Amino acid sequence: MAVQKEAPVDSPTGWVKEHIDRYVATDGADGHIWRDVTTLLLTVKGRTSGQPYRTALIYGRSGDNYVIVASKGGAPEHPEWYRNLSANPEVEIQVLGDHIKARAHTATAEERPALWELMASIWPAYNDYQKKTERLIPVVVLEPIR
Repeated sequence: MAVQKEAPVDSPTGWVKEHIDRYVATDGADGHIWRDVTTLLLTVKGRTSGQPYRTALIYGRSGDNYVIVASKGGAPEHPEWYRNLSANPEVEIQVLGDHIKARAHTATAEERPALWELMASIWPAYNDYQKKTERLIPVVVLEPIR
């Protein structure tokens, strides 16, 4: 008997949920490119509930790894997805139609400058978001599990 996976709860933000719905329905044909940048779907496990949660994020590539930014638009606190993956680093991403298991880690002090530059070249607003907040916005590396 196959084990049934629990369906993820999608972002409560209306436009993000619509983006996720289109992405899932079309295997990313509608949604992988958003405002001229590439996006993926990230599913994390809730740190207290264990419930899977899914959101859409801009990504870059560094070798075989995927790179995302926990900006929350420069808000003073980290996004919930980041707090969840910090507690449970085993995640799943969807890139186009590919579902990939990955292990997440926050970029180290040595990794961060080059990865920040990469991501700011993709989405320059990240630099503005960093200026809006006192927290150091985390850059997250998603390493596919083979």
